[in-house]
Amino acid sequence: MIELVYDRGTVLLKGYNGGIFPPGMLRYDHRVNGYRCLAYKYYSIVKYLKHRGIKFRDYVLDLGYCTIRRIRDFNLRGYQREALSSWLKNGCRGVIVLPTGTGKTRVALAAIGEILKPTLVVVPTIELMEQWRRAILRYFKASIGFYGGGRKEIKCITIATYDSAYINAEILGNRFMLAIFDEVHHLPSPGYRQIAELLAAPLRMGLTATPEREDQAHLDLNYLVGPIVYRRKVVEFSGKYLADFDVVTVRVKLSDVERMLYEEYMGKFRKYVESRGIKFKSIEDFRKIILESGLDVEAREALLAWHEARKIAFNAEGKIEALREILSKHRGDKIIIFTDNNEIVRRISREFLIPEITHKTSDKERRMVMEAFRRGALKTIVTSRVLEEGIDVPDASVAVILSGTGSRREFIQRLGRILRPKGGKRAVLYEVVTSKTKEVSTARRRKKEALG
Repeated sequence: MIELVYDRGTVLLKGYNGGIFPPGMLRYDHRVNGYRCLAYKYYSIVKYLKHRGIKFRDYVLDLGYCTIRRIRDFNLRGYQREALSSWLKNGCRGVIVLPTGTGKTRVALAAIGEILKPTLVVVPTIELMEQWRRAILRYFKASIGFYGGGRKEIKCITIATYDSAYINAEILGNRFMLAIFDEVHHLPSPGYRQIAELLAAPLRMGLTATPEREDQAHLDLNYLVGPIVYRRKVVEFSGKYLADFDVVTVRVKLSDVERMLYEEYMGKFRKYVESRGIKFKSIEDFRKIILESGLDVEAREALLAWHEARKIAFNAEGKIEALREILSKHRGDKIIIFTDNNEIVRRISREFLIPEITHKTSDKERRMVMEAFRRGALKTIVTSRVLEEGIDVPDASVAVILSGTGSRREFIQRLGRILRPKGGKRAVLYEVVTSKTKEVSTARRRKKEALG
């Protein structure tokens, strides 16, 4: 009889001599004189054996004794019930796509309530670990373990960072029935995907507002977690579960000196592109220049010129004046200012006396700033990307994007920071872009992709 056994991120099939499974499902390992597969295939192996009516012994999962008890109702909204139902109907596997602020975590908690078996929750940041712990304790009586931030505890419900889960994937691999991946768009990256591949948990849920990745790796979520089983757009929630909002584009002009330098750098970049016959049909065309820059001096100079032109457009002096007008117009409102450049963050902080949050800000200082913002003691904060994900941001109603990429995910996450309902108050997202630069088309594209 076939025996399924977990072994360091894989499943060994003892007593199996070949001939049953489709090609590619297993591989022969000469070291053990037997067949094995990565642990994520455990679900398919069991399903296939049962379908064929083949008897087997299953020793893969080591769940131990565990008690998870619900202590209150989840009170799911209609769309949350639909999302959970779609996931359950797909065999408790798949990705749920909902905008920031619409309660993806509540859906996942309801899934835990359906399964009531050892669960692994994987999150991007240590801050999110604590947020999840509080949410779990609100609805369940269960032991909770942390895997990350120097702690290694496996409990009935274990919360791990992507980094810790990746490093310890083989240890965690067979200890859970259900795996929940928060901000699941991180999972298909070259390293993190091993978390899912070495994990035997047959039941899986992914949560995200934006699954798509520029490298197209999101397509691998189909086998890592499951297909998208439920999806809604931010515009579908405006005015009911999220605040009504406006997206306002503010165009500023480059100064004469900035324009001269911008055209000089862009001219150098265009000259190289035309000389090589490069047509920018996708991100891959730009990646070719990046790859060539390591060997080709002209490619490297063209790439540097592109970066300088981009810096001029992103950091135009006119944007500071536009920001000044926006701050004056919304005096008294809670405002978050986003920019990609730490130097600009520091300048805004000094010039407008606004607290800054960057990757260099200590956890203690960040908590103090966010708590003051939450209470209303602070009305405005400026940040370089770190508030886009994994941080519980209080109820701001105005966001200002001074610079950003063409990423739909970045745009949706920034917009999501101001969409919590605030007594009928309308939220406003300002995009400050530099006229007659590539920034205009970049902003137009990301808005169209995000909002339709």
